[in-house]
Amino acid sequence: MRVLTYTLTAVLLTLIATFAQAEQKQRVGDWEVHYSAFNSTFLTPQIAAQYDITRSEKRGLINIAILDAETQKAVKALPKGHVSNPRGGVQSLEFKQIVEGESVYYLASFLFGDEEVMKFTINIPNSKVPGEPLLFEQKFYQE
Repeated sequence: MRVLTYTLTAVLLTLIATFAQAEQKQRVGDWEVHYSAFNSTFLTPQIAAQYDITRSEKRGLINIAILDAETQKAVKALPKGHVSNPRGGVQSLEFKQIVEGESVYYLASFLFGDEEVMKFTINIPNSKVPGEPLLFEQKFYQE
């Protein structure tokens, strides 16, 4: 149990470091959505194995945390969406929920080519106020 706790803490510290390096956020309805997309090789092999994530220079991850804009408390609202490449290829994003204490994160992986600009379209369920989808683009590099 102690090993699991240390592992989860390491994952969260890794995710927090990712947010600190490239934190992005958007308001979607009543939620504040924090997101970060990065190459899966950023994760250590141990962390990737713990969460059944395939590490590859061609695989990216998107990390999303959803907060209530008023209370700043984590919200459980499973995102759905897709990512597309410049050639028109579309991949569905299958998010996994990670809960650690009061923190809730959602991770999904996707494939990309070197120097591709990927376009993300993510819908965040919001029972109070319908919001626009989270839209962003990001260029990825294979290491």
